Amino acid sequence: MATGTTDSPAALYAPVSLGLGVVAVILSFFLAVFALLAGALAVTFGVLGLVSRVPVNRTQCYIGLAAGAVGVLLPLFFLFAYTGGL
Repeated sequence: MATGTTDSPAALYAPVSLGLGVVAVILSFFLAVFALLAGALAVTFGVLGLVSRVPVNRTQCYIGLAAGAVGVLLPLFFLFAYTGGL
């Protein structure tokens, strides 16, 4: 980074969380393993974005956090509902 800039890599937590959350929700209907991975990463980046001191778009963090949680819980719900458990 050039001297005097205020950009930080932490500014990308919000859009990455949102993108991974949307991918997790879509993949939860087709590829559950990848949905769990993308959802877990979306939740992680969403939480990191909310606690970072860098000014980020908190709305994107909240939506990414919620979509990531759905992307993790939906395949688990399908697993328990249709197979009777693990």
